[in-house]
Amino acid sequence: MDAIDLLMQEHQLILRALDALDAFTVDLSGGQEDREELGRFVRFIREFADARHHGKEEDILFEAMVAAGFPRDGGPIAVMLMDHEAGRAHVAIMAKKAGQAAPWTGQDRAAAIGAARGYADLLRGHIRKEDQILYPMARQRLHEEAIARVDRDCAAFEAKQVAGGGEELQDLARELVTRHARIPA
Repeated sequence: MDAIDLLMQEHQLILRALDALDAFTVDLSGGQEDREELGRFVRFIREFADARHHGKEEDILFEAMVAAGFPRDGGPIAVMLMDHEAGRAHVAIMAKKAGQAAPWTGQDRAAAIGAARGYADLLRGHIRKEDQILYPMARQRLHEEAIARVDRDCAAFEAKQVAGGGEELQDLARELVTRHARIPA
C-alpha cells in the first residue's frame, strides 16, 4: 500500500470516529456529562488524527508537494494547513471541557457540543477535499522518485508509531465507534 492509500485508509477510520463523536454529542445534548469519554475522543483525535495522520501529511506529503512547486502559503496546501489549525482550536475546547474539574454548566455543555460538532463537520469537509482534490493532484504532479520518497518516509513514520504502541489508538477508535456510533462499525 502506498502512502496516499494509507492516508485515505486512515481517513475512513477517522470518519467512523467522527460518526461516533456525533452520536456522543446527542447523548451530551440529552444531559449526559461524561468528561472521561470526551477525553477519550480528544486522545484519539490528538494522537491519531492529528499527530499521526496530519503529521504524515504536514511533514512528509505537503513538504514533497512544496518541493515540487506547490505554494505553501496559497492554494490547496495552505487551505489544508488552515483546516488543521481550525481543527486544533475545536479540540482545545473539547480538551478543556473534558479536563474541567467542576460540574458542567449549560454553557460548558454547549461549548463541548459545539466544539465536537464543529470539529466533525470541519474534518468531513477536509477529508473530502484531500481525497477528491489534493491527493489526486499529488499523484498527478509528483514525480515517481518523489512519490517513492513519500512512501518510504511514511513507512518509516508508521514503523515508529507502531513500535510505540500506535495500534492502541486504532483500537481506541474502534471501541469508540462500537460504543457510540448509531451505524455498525
